[in-house]
Amino acid sequence: MNSADLGRRVGVPSTALFTDQYELTMLQAALKAGTADRHSVFEAFTRRLPEGRRYGVVAGTGRLLDAVENFRFDDEMLTFLRERNVVDGPTLAWLADFRFSGDIWGYPEGEVYFPGSPILRVEGSFAECVLLETVILSILNHDSAIAAAASRMSVAAGGRGLIEMGARRTHELSAVASARAAYIGGFDATSDLAAGFRYNIPTVGTSAHAFTLLHDSERDAFRAQVDSLGRGTTLLVDTYDVAEAVRTAVEVAGTDLGAVRIDSGDLLLVAHRVRQQLDELGATGTKIVVTSDLDEYAIASLAAAPVNAYGVGTQLVTGSGQPTCSMVYKLVARAVSADPAEPLQPVAKKSLGAKSSVGGRKWAARRLDEDGVAEAEVIGTGPVPDGLADRQLLAELVRGGEVVARESLDTARERHIAARQGLPLSAMQLSKGEPVIPTEYV
Repeated sequence: MNSADLGRRVGVPSTALFTDQYELTMLQAALKAGTADRHSVFEAFTRRLPEGRRYGVVAGTGRLLDAVENFRFDDEMLTFLRERNVVDGPTLAWLADFRFSGDIWGYPEGEVYFPGSPILRVEGSFAECVLLETVILSILNHDSAIAAAASRMSVAAGGRGLIEMGARRTHELSAVASARAAYIGGFDATSDLAAGFRYNIPTVGTSAHAFTLLHDSERDAFRAQVDSLGRGTTLLVDTYDVAEAVRTAVEVAGTDLGAVRIDSGDLLLVAHRVRQQLDELGATGTKIVVTSDLDEYAIASLAAAPVNAYGVGTQLVTGSGQPTCSMVYKLVARAVSADPAEPLQPVAKKSLGAKSSVGGRKWAARRLDEDGVAEAEVIGTGPVPDGLADRQLLAELVRGGEVVARESLDTARERHIAARQGLPLSAMQLSKGEPVIPTEYV
């Protein structure tokens, strides 16, 4: 496996301060009370899917593993904590030597999930597990939201190409994470070079309206682009008059022109007109790419249009209206000592309303019907029933502090396609609905 497939991790900065202050103050208090070393189990899950969504998509696992590896408190960070009086001296000394030494199990990246699914299980001392809460939730909530939006757009696209191009619509670091999550969810390429460099995602891009406006005429702009990038390039044809631009584009590039891009107007109508014009000009192989504030619904509305690829920006990197998955990270079991052999006691929050949780270290499996289609997400704390033993979802990710399950983005992408295809057909509906399969506790 090419190392580039796993992401470039050299020089990744420490993630230790990507945390909330109360993680450190809890640590300090637990150290003082003598409970910090108690063997503990935390789980990340969501109590509900975003409103109307029928399934969720696990994304960010690879980034999470990087974050755990790089969770180190250096001298500068410790000085900052000391000067701000965030924690006391003994806690600073403990943090100086911190290395996560526990175990992590989780749903493999690209897998689908449902309410209550134990997407991630972190096991070790209370002290080391609690420190990871914020960074784990930050990564999983963001990346899974983007991947879920990407998956819905992929369904709507029906096999046509999808280009992620939202870098200018979000934070520069979020843009890289979004491109990665979108690729897992079914997108084919990104416009963001940082994402291409870090994660080996295919990158694409040609020109904007500014390039056409720079030149004395549209013909001059097209000629300059074709001379530089070749006849297979994509020419943007809606700066002035679309019909005239298409005619000029074929005259300049010939019938071997790679593609034209439409970025405004009634995309359904314009795409049909452009396709007819291209065919009449002999450019039957020239493709049509459409952009302009697309989401899954707009993509679905263009299913009958002669479109070859969609470019999506704002709606993708904001989760298409659902920018987070509302995942939480809860202590579900703990022992009375640091001994891993000590019996675990289930613990759970018993709040009024919808914020209660289920205690105990959990396993999860997906039960299939007689046709091999998923019919329930089954979660339990006791023995796994024989019929579900080979359908378990949690995979070992970290053992004794060492990452044991790195994989390529293409593997996660292929897993997602397979997982989505294993759901009932109603999962592909874009209309709002309930989770496509129920969650059952046994």
